[in-house]
Amino acid sequence: MRCPFCHNQDTRVIDSRAAEEGTAIRRRRSCPACERRFTTQETVLLMVTKRSGATEPFSRSKIIAGVRRACQGRPVTEDALALLGQRVEEEIRSRGVAEVSSHEIGLTILGPLRDLDEVAYLRFASVYRSFESLEDFEREIAELRAERTATQG
Repeated sequence: MRCPFCHNQDTRVIDSRAAEEGTAIRRRRSCPACERRFTTQETVLLMVTKRSGATEPFSRSKIIAGVRRACQGRPVTEDALALLGQRVEEEIRSRGVAEVSSHEIGLTILGPLRDLDEVAYLRFASVYRSFESLEDFEREIAELRAERTATQG
């Protein structure tokens, strides 16, 4: 690792710790040339393949922004959105893959979103499951009602 101060190529790791709930490694480094210390952080990049075929780094904030649109006008807090984003990211990272499709991410959002707000879930599901008719909505609502009855009864 190159020293950011003197650009010396040789630096020494003094300390390493897990960061960001284990998804990154924080390293404290020392430069023998200028004797200054600095911190680096290493993360594993999760790439997202979009419908166009382009890839980009995974972004939890994009998940939250998309879900926020589905939750517009609903009683959903920013903390709840942040928690949903975290749950989705953890689920995707637990698969152990380096690349995931944007469609898979959308489908992964559905479970936690259903638990959070059923109306927002229907809005989001209508896009990711490509609802084309009123019957698609009716079928999904019937499933939600059946699940609710099963858990309450």
